[in-house]
Amino acid sequence: MSDDDKGGPKGPGYPDPEEFRKTLEGMFGKMGKGGFTIPGMSDSPFGQEAESDEVDVVEPEVDDIFQFDLLPRDIKAHLDRFVIRQDEAKKALAIAVCDHYNHVKALKSHDEEGERLELQKQNVMVVGPTGVGKTYLVKHIAELIGVPFVKADATKFSETGYVGGDVDDLVRELVSKANGDVSLAEYGIIYIDEVDKLASSGGAGMIGRDVSGRGVQTTLLKLMEETEVPLRNPQDMRGQMMAMMDMKKGESQKDSINTRHILFIVSGAFSGLEKIVRKRSQAAQIGFSAEQAEPAMDGELFKHVTTQDYIDFGFEAEFIGRIPVRVVCEHLEAPDLEAILKYSEGSLLRQYEREFEAYGIEVKFMDSGIRRIAEMAAGEKTGARGLMTVGEKILRDFKYELPGTSVTELTVDDDLIDNREKHLEGYRELGQELVVEKARQEVDAFIREFKDKHGVVIKLSDDAVSRLVKMAGEQARSVFQVARQHFRDYQFGLKLIQKNTGQGEFVLTDSSVEDPDKFLSELVVQSYRDQKDR
Repeated sequence: MSDDDKGGPKGPGYPDPEEFRKTLEGMFGKMGKGGFTIPGMSDSPFGQEAESDEVDVVEPEVDDIFQFDLLPRDIKAHLDRFVIRQDEAKKALAIAVCDHYNHVKALKSHDEEGERLELQKQNVMVVGPTGVGKTYLVKHIAELIGVPFVKADATKFSETGYVGGDVDDLVRELVSKANGDVSLAEYGIIYIDEVDKLASSGGAGMIGRDVSGRGVQTTLLKLMEETEVPLRNPQDMRGQMMAMMDMKKGESQKDSINTRHILFIVSGAFSGLEKIVRKRSQAAQIGFSAEQAEPAMDGELFKHVTTQDYIDFGFEAEFIGRIPVRVVCEHLEAPDLEAILKYSEGSLLRQYEREFEAYGIEVKFMDSGIRRIAEMAAGEKTGARGLMTVGEKILRDFKYELPGTSVTELTVDDDLIDNREKHLEGYRELGQELVVEKARQEVDAFIREFKDKHGVVIKLSDDAVSRLVKMAGEQARSVFQVARQHFRDYQFGLKLIQKNTGQGEFVLTDSSVEDPDKFLSELVVQSYRDQKDR
């Protein structure tokens, strides 16, 4: 029989096709419905870990999106649970999201009836400094609606690639977040932060990215309208090989993602935009004085921002035209940060409480302490992110020193924050006192057990107890367990001494803990000497 009759050449130089396919799968990982993954890595199409502030929210059925019935006030009420202030931003986002998904419902209905309905997508731009809640707002909207959500920083984009691929990979990542459901991914939300970094240098003298910034703007504006994105990156050889394998196996699935119903939300600090607005406003004599020098955009100034201001900032007219909804997030002051700590469901205080609870310590934040943390965080000029910076600085030493001691409560007030070293030393002393007190209780329990079992009365000096405490810490055992193990054979020697001398009580010093055999031997020898002297 020829090689062809056997299904092809099978010599040493010709591996079995099925074995070859399995080898490739082992090398490159499985290609799921949504994208390319590598074993041991995340489900992102580029095999990278997801960012910490992303949320993987997936609704099981795409049909649920067509049952969308939320009102703008419903979305705002949900956001109020997590984000303090930013009422105008919440309203604008809530309205834009409701309009977008209501448009989706309407378009589906008209498509089924054979009609063509044209509705402009309400992509959103959020302007505001760092740490004011921009990402948090978008993340929790996606969570509420139940659609896949992808976040990326515009600084990672370039005209030639983004994390080894291109900007289309953001759309592909939606499929991964939708567990491979392409239909669901086509109704997801893509959030791009630091989009102001894409602005090219313009006539206003803004510093930006000339070539790559313009190129990425051009690519993004196509995505924000309607285009078909290949499910697998044409530049990804591994993905293309896996696609061929799927075809060989007869597996069929949608090979592209339509961006028509994907909502794009972009944000940035837009530092310098306020100068453009003031310059134009002053020239038009609408009431802005030359002495004004606000450090960043605020709500009042934002009312005067025009599309031309964004173009002067360095954006292409076509790009900025694809983002009709624009809103500003206000700078956060100390009272706002205090409210975040007290009332937000995602308060950092809850995180600290859980962290200390893991060590058996209950941490209590007093109003005066919360106020002081907020004041210090406001000085960081990084919005709510400053709360973590300040909190870690205040609590770091307490997290290090208190776990493992007998301290079970930590009270954080303004005095502790202002005099951390004094309070830390006080907690160290308290912890040692509590450790010794607890150890003494365990030693007393051991003494009672020793007497009940052997009829011999013993006592341990304070030095002996302290040494037992140290040994217990090193061995991660209780003082009672260490004492029982350490003096497990002492009854024989002590009874012998009792017989020689009639001694009724024995005091065990730190020497008995340091070297129990030597200590007991010396006592026995001394008892024979005492007996001989009598």
